[in-house]
Amino acid sequence: MKALVTGGSGFIGSHVVDKLMENGIEVRVFDMVYPTYRKDIEFYQASLLDFDALRMALSGVDVIFHLAAVADVKDVYEDPHYAESINVRGTINVLEAARRSAGQIKRVVYASTIWVYSDCKESKVDETTPLPPPSHLYTATKLASEYYCINYSKLYGLETTILRYGIPYGPRARAGGVVPIFVRKALKGEPLTIAGDGSQFRKFVYVEDLAEGNVLALRSVAKNRTYNLEGKEKVTIKQIADTIQKVLRKDVKIEYVPARPADFSGIEISSERAKNELGWEPKVRFEEGVRRCIDWYRKTEEEQQSKWAQLDKTLKEHL
Repeated sequence: MKALVTGGSGFIGSHVVDKLMENGIEVRVFDMVYPTYRKDIEFYQASLLDFDALRMALSGVDVIFHLAAVADVKDVYEDPHYAESINVRGTINVLEAARRSAGQIKRVVYASTIWVYSDCKESKVDETTPLPPPSHLYTATKLASEYYCINYSKLYGLETTILRYGIPYGPRARAGGVVPIFVRKALKGEPLTIAGDGSQFRKFVYVEDLAEGNVLALRSVAKNRTYNLEGKEKVTIKQIADTIQKVLRKDVKIEYVPARPADFSGIEISSERAKNELGWEPKVRFEEGVRRCIDWYRKTEEEQQSKWAQLDKTLKEHL
């Protein structure tokens, strides 16, 4: 089996690539950015908006994992037109390219988000919960893509699986996430800033657990189904700071600032369907995940410093 992973150079995508290859699946990455974490994969550099390039990239491919997107809410807010083109037009391009493969593509796995529940009034939700109109453009683009997947399944018989990711953390994460921000600040001895009393909670999900959920989504039972891949542990923002202090074994100053207006305090999202049908559930506990993040960050910093030192040495030798 061969898989095309759009966005395979990114945070979650690179881990999906790793997990697929661990399971004996050949991988081709479709991305605008070169994959830096491994050199043993095929790479096709192009935009999701280049439909012909996308069709060419499907040569010999059996399944598609569609993860490429403008994933930062702030980026979507600041450039909604571009975000819509990538997140929505990009998705229909993937689906249409798969449809035109004349049955070659057996499944499209689409990466959605639990933020589709952010406007729900219920305190507990699952995949059957009715979703109200979204109040943010990012959520709107993800929901539109979900509906496209459902439509292509019903109208054209294209098998799709929708995965609603929980809030991911782990090695290779984007710098703007709360866990990476806290880790970097703590290692530099800078204070950690918490809005409000820090009681807002999230169920963070370790990125390798998310990647495993993608592999399991290839099972026949997942045909035309939607799954939440949410973390197990309720972790407050205050607990993130406490956990980092515990792992580092040092005190880090915590500063409290006024709560942000209408800050999302958290909602119970069930992943029972994924557990019952796919056998998926998170394995990595939050403290262990934070420990791995810190180890990765330290290693990355050391490697970067070593590269700069080598470059400096080379320059001095040639001056």
